[in-house]
Amino acid sequence: MSDHPVLHVKGRVLVGPDDVRDELWVVGGRISYERPGGARDLRTVEGWALPGLVDAHCHVGLDAHGPVPADVSEKQALTDRDAGTLLIRDAGSPSDTRWIDDRDDLPKIVRAGRHIARTRRYIRNYAHEIEPEDLVAYVAQEARRGDGWVKLVGDWLDRGTGDLSACWPREAVEAAIAEAHRLGARVTAHCFAEDSLRDLVEAGIDCIEHATGLTEDTVPLFAERGVAIVPTLVNIATFPHLAAGGEAKFPQWSAHMRRLHERRYDTVRAAYDAGIPVYVGTDAGGSLAHGLVAAEVAELVTAGIPPVEALSATAWGARSWLGRPGLDEGAPADLVVYEGDPRADVRVLAAPRRVVLNGRIVG
Repeated sequence: MSDHPVLHVKGRVLVGPDDVRDELWVVGGRISYERPGGARDLRTVEGWALPGLVDAHCHVGLDAHGPVPADVSEKQALTDRDAGTLLIRDAGSPSDTRWIDDRDDLPKIVRAGRHIARTRRYIRNYAHEIEPEDLVAYVAQEARRGDGWVKLVGDWLDRGTGDLSACWPREAVEAAIAEAHRLGARVTAHCFAEDSLRDLVEAGIDCIEHATGLTEDTVPLFAERGVAIVPTLVNIATFPHLAAGGEAKFPQWSAHMRRLHERRYDTVRAAYDAGIPVYVGTDAGGSLAHGLVAAEVAELVTAGIPPVEALSATAWGARSWLGRPGLDEGAPADLVVYEGDPRADVRVLAAPRRVVLNGRIVG
């Protein structure tokens, strides 16, 4: 621990949205609110400090074509880190990225294992593609491989109907979610459309990714059950482009995607107003670039979520949801320092002044 410099972070330390302190110290790579005595290697960082940001839907080790080599995964993780993202919930990846856990200069990752999809109903080379009778077994496998999460593909384009449709029968997801919970894992699912949501929520799912298919009928159900959503609005922005590409072959699907896009902000605001937990996720690593966390926070604000709540969705609230500490006494010193108050203007998130990971200045 002696190779860690002692850092003095002063200015305004946002321990919570309303818990603002004048300074903190980093000693042995961990946070302290007591001034250390006799520090020799002392460095000072000034500004507005936040807990390291969270990207709750990110894919390290994945690109548009499938798994990528370790050097590409490293670049992805570094890009996220330099944007201030120091905690990632990896929402599905076919790559083994456990080696990242041994690197104290790369973000911490909470893994959901590999996607579990219906046969020929997801992006090629991404998922385990199986049929319903095998769902429980694969969920158990990925629950054991992950870090407390499992990722299902809840709906996708059905080439038979030419539109989005649910991938799994109700009884299959009930049994699979029960098995994940028995093993201590939470379950989330990719869902663009409306049809799969009620069955998944009533089956006990913990989170829905994208959630563009929320309606006035299902919003109250999500709120009642406490099911979180990760809207990934920077990804939903690509829907018109995707729709244009599929227009000739799947006109019904294309029209559906455009409708989901058009109402995206209303959908997110309705969810927030109903009390549904909303968290920041970018969906980086498929076709989207890494390092978009600030853009996603800004999108939540555009949707009508108050800036402090949008900030919590990538900071205090998101860390609590994932069971990871923030700027707590004795916690690993993972923090980002900015020029101005991000509660007043979330756009400052796009330009970190300093990034501190495991007690060291890394950016």
